[in-house]
Amino acid sequence: MGQPLGHASGEGRDAAGETQPGLPPGQRLQRGWPVTHYGPVPKFRPERWEFRVFGATADGAKHCWTHEEFTALPHTSVVADLHCVTKFSMLGAEWGGIPARTILDLAPPADDVTHVMVWAEYGFSSNLRLSDFADERVLFATHKDGELLTAEHGFPLRLVVPHLYAWKGPKWVRGVEYMTADRRGFWEERGYHNIGDPWREQRYSYQEEPGDGPDL
Repeated sequence: MGQPLGHASGEGRDAAGETQPGLPPGQRLQRGWPVTHYGPVPKFRPERWEFRVFGATADGAKHCWTHEEFTALPHTSVVADLHCVTKFSMLGAEWGGIPARTILDLAPPADDVTHVMVWAEYGFSSNLRLSDFADERVLFATHKDGELLTAEHGFPLRLVVPHLYAWKGPKWVRGVEYMTADRRGFWEERGYHNIGDPWREQRYSYQEEPGDGPDL
């Protein structure tokens, strides 16, 4: 699958600099999967690991799963691309995991929720519009191409949001906060675009238009 549904074809370049149809503008085709992250790789302790859904839930309660409970939820697979804001794109990966829609069904948001904040280890966060989070291809990935994620690539859990830049899908995810108003996450507070659509090259906050961010 070369491009997200609902977007016109883009045109990037491959590693040799040749035009590559199907890539978002400004992107280059990547062979392999580089390791990119901020800070150290956290140590996984399954007995302490917990996935939380909190904030403006429909029932007002916090919902929690242990690692064993969460990974026992129904899995699916999605073939989708990964577009990094550093300008590489990895095409056609098979991601396995728990759909975001499953979490929305098990722990529904209140009617006035408009955004979510996805929380990861060390307090890292990334904000998403509820409509982006609820996309049918968004999932909490545990596997890539049939194999467990490595620690460097986000084990035990990373969010995959194929239609947005990869920073919107954090590694080492620990929970989701439902929000009735938008606020910026970790990289969004540090100059990255609040939405992050690669097909529109929404890389940096100075490119934002009215309505794109909570500060406008």
